[in-house]
Amino acid sequence: MAAGKEIRGKIKSFENTRKITKAMEMVSVAKMRKAQDRMRAARPYAEKIRGLAANLATATPEYKHPFMVKNEKATTTGFILVTTDKGLCGGLNTNVLRAVTAKLKEVDAAGHTSESVAIGNKGLGFLNRIGAKVVSHATHLGDKPTLEKLIGPVKVLLDAYAEGKLSAVYLCYTRFINTIKQEPVVTQLLPLSAAAMTAEAAKDGAQHGWDYLYEPDAPSVIDELLVRYTEALVFQALAENMASEHSARMVAMKAATDNAGNLIGELKLIYNRTRQAAITKELSEIVAGAAAV
Repeated sequence: MAAGKEIRGKIKSFENTRKITKAMEMVSVAKMRKAQDRMRAARPYAEKIRGLAANLATATPEYKHPFMVKNEKATTTGFILVTTDKGLCGGLNTNVLRAVTAKLKEVDAAGHTSESVAIGNKGLGFLNRIGAKVVSHATHLGDKPTLEKLIGPVKVLLDAYAEGKLSAVYLCYTRFINTIKQEPVVTQLLPLSAAAMTAEAAKDGAQHGWDYLYEPDAPSVIDELLVRYTEALVFQALAENMASEHSARMVAMKAATDNAGNLIGELKLIYNRTRQAAITKELSEIVAGAAAV
């Protein structure tokens, strides 16, 4: 019964694995709901500041913030890569890293270099493996990230663009569609386009432009607002990515639990057949021995 003992060991191992994956699935369900609530809570602020920034961009055409000016002479492209700190969430990180790899190849083909900010351990490890230049990073942000932890790392690229050192800055993350579907996104964060911001504001329901009185002056107000606008976009991307992470992990752990159950069922069937064959063999030997006597 050596084979039977080995099968029993495998069954026990799969049962322990199933307990772990089931527990992780339940934890992900609880965290997913909280992450989705935080994501939905952040959306109204992002939508409001998007509409306000669009109105300001079109209301003061005589002043152009550095974020809205193309740096034609710059030959370096910036990337803000948002990934998870932990694995076991299916192809969530793989999909966004594949999209980033394609964009990096485009940048290399154009003869430009790249600088990156990594938010999350998986993205940081990926950028280090491919030899990309990582100027700053933020990891272990926890289940309740705050904007204060993001401002420092992200500000490195924002300041570099304002100084004319970067030709563009791209934001790479996973957008939450629903519990089953998450979409990798590589979108241009800088330079900001007044037309693009106006289009986004129109999607959110803003139909009319406004004119404003600025205190103390237009440059001071717009400078502060557009910085807050870009930071809000990055924070919203992180919130979307966290909601996607827990949803993907819940689905992956459920699939792992179901697969473990199927394997346990198959191994039990094999074990019973092996045991039955061993018993039948022993009975045959006993009958044969009795007949010989």
